[in-house]
Amino acid sequence: MASFIEMVKTGKPLVSDGAWGTFLHEKGLQPGECPEEWNVSHREDVLDIARSYIEAGADMIETNSFGGNPFKLENFNLKERTSELNEAAAAISRQAAGTDHFVLGSIGPTGKMLIMGDVTDNDLYEGFQIQAEALERGGADAIIVETMSALDEAVLAVKAAKDHTGLPVICTMTFEQTVDGGFKTMMGVSVADMVHEMQKLGTEVIGANCGNGMSHMVDVVREIRTIDEKIPVLIHANAGMPVLQDGHTVFPETPSETSSHVLRLMEAGTQIVGGCCGTTPAHIRAIAEEVKRLI
Repeated sequence: MASFIEMVKTGKPLVSDGAWGTFLHEKGLQPGECPEEWNVSHREDVLDIARSYIEAGADMIETNSFGGNPFKLENFNLKERTSELNEAAAAISRQAAGTDHFVLGSIGPTGKMLIMGDVTDNDLYEGFQIQAEALERGGADAIIVETMSALDEAVLAVKAAKDHTGLPVICTMTFEQTVDGGFKTMMGVSVADMVHEMQKLGTEVIGANCGNGMSHMVDVVREIRTIDEKIPVLIHANAGMPVLQDGHTVFPETPSETSSHVLRLMEAGTQIVGGCCGTTPAHIRAIAEEVKRLI
């Protein structure tokens, strides 16, 4: 099979996976438990989640390593197991993906803020390095730095992955619509800021995840395309905008509603489409069917 980046360079529309956290809780993950520790203690449950997205038609699946950096793992007294838990995460998704699907090694934010002096640049870089190296050892085909809101943190994660692995890197940030109709992260990073910085780093794929449903993501992609017409774009959208029902956050979009936006996303310049919060294998199946229809 072609490598991940070779497949991306063909320009073929590709389908990614959906949410993981919801499934982990459905399988018994309790509040206060570490999701990444389940890669060792509940391996079959994590494998089942990965397989469910492959069976739904995803071309690629992520790893259960979103919070697998040393800073978040330290909250569970698991910092010393950073390498072990990330390598296990990638190995699980590799098993589910087989040789004909791709694995994206997930790296999320640390919860630390450089601007506040919580941590140093070097501390973050080294933490991301440990995580990225372990994901590569476990069998990841690419690293996805995702759900970032601070550009300095995103840059350090991308640099660490590029400097210490041989894998292509994807970077997505989480944008909210501003009062003037544009999009910025909670830390004030604009779409243009993200695109320009990732261009400098040679990031292979960029995009956005979380924060918005599919319909708003169309506008984010259009902004990206005003700056860079060629770079591959990945979108992981929520199943609509969250609403509060009986004290619980609910993502109301049905699979058919989510997939109804795929054509506009593709026309705007998206190449890889998947889901974030609230999306299920049913959502990914609907997206995959729509992508096939459009090819």
